[in-house]
Amino acid sequence: MKHIILYILAFWVILAGCNQRKSQASEEESMATSSIDSLKLQRDIYVNQIAKLNEKLTEINQLIEINDKNQKLPLISAYEVERSSFSHTIEVQGDIKTRQSLELYPEISGKLLNVVVQEGQAVTKGSVLAIIDDGGIEQQLKTARLQLELAQTTFERTERLWNQQIGSELNYLEAKTQFESQKQLVNQLENQLRKTKVTAPFSGIIDELISNQGSYVSPGMTPILRLVNLNSMYVEADIPETYLLSVVPGSQALVQIDMIGQEIKTILRQTGDFINPNNRTFRVEAPLKNPEGLIKPNLTAKLIVTDYNNPEALPIPLRLIQEDAQGNTYVHRLAPTDEPDVFITQRIYIELGIRSGYYTEVISGLNSADLLVDEGSALVEDQQKVQLLGG
Repeated sequence: MKHIILYILAFWVILAGCNQRKSQASEEESMATSSIDSLKLQRDIYVNQIAKLNEKLTEINQLIEINDKNQKLPLISAYEVERSSFSHTIEVQGDIKTRQSLELYPEISGKLLNVVVQEGQAVTKGSVLAIIDDGGIEQQLKTARLQLELAQTTFERTERLWNQQIGSELNYLEAKTQFESQKQLVNQLENQLRKTKVTAPFSGIIDELISNQGSYVSPGMTPILRLVNLNSMYVEADIPETYLLSVVPGSQALVQIDMIGQEIKTILRQTGDFINPNNRTFRVEAPLKNPEGLIKPNLTAKLIVTDYNNPEALPIPLRLIQEDAQGNTYVHRLAPTDEPDVFITQRIYIELGIRSGYYTEVISGLNSADLLVDEGSALVEDQQKVQLLGG
């Protein structure tokens, strides 16, 4: 009897296998003869089934991770979000200049009689720096002054007589003309005599004596000396036109002068209104304090301009930020659990602001005191159980 039952079971297994193979063969024959639209429909059905199975599998894996007390959790470090001052700067190369640096030329031609200053000497505005031979102008002036006194006396007498209706009008006009002419001559000679003395147009330092005493000098041809005012220094640089709206007069700036090892805080006092068509930049200018006189004209400097500052920003390191397939930025925030130093990751999409160095400002998506995955952020997934390093 036992053998008969075994034969019957074997028969049904063989029969079932034959039916399954017939069903698969029938399905394959049906697919082979189906239209393209029918095949696409079947493909979509299978894809949806696979997607649902993957979702179920993910949920099961997450539940296993959360509830499995014996599993080895990924170790991560955390970064706490804090409000702090955040700024963005622009760094450009600049040149140090002064508007009070010039070579002094004589206003009249003549022999350079005396240079009364030395190189490196400090002088005040109006000080006599050099004297040029007057070529007899002083003697001419003395004679002209004597003639002026005579012409004035003659005119005054003639005027008194004319007021008493004594004498002719012609004599009165000749005396007046002679007096006015002689007065103009004296003024002209006095002006020429003043030009024989080269004076300082502003206070400063004698940087260089160019012409030697005894040499012949001419206006516009022979410079006598160079005068520089080191208390009126400024740095000038060109800023790209993309910063035209954010770089304005009053913007904070830092000047670094490597040659003398100095850093000077300043502000922009002027921004240009002209865009250079050759390099698409505009000019900026910032004053420099120079109490020790170490800053010299034509030194190169680095100008760092602050074009954005937020004292209550939420900056985070760039290393924490990731992107999905659509280009959206996100971070992994840590949610606490009942277990010490164990957290659940949460994918949080954020909106970014201005970037500066290795940090960027977060506009929305995070709050102060949020904990973010730091080390290991590229290896964790959403809703994953992790353990804080060192916990």
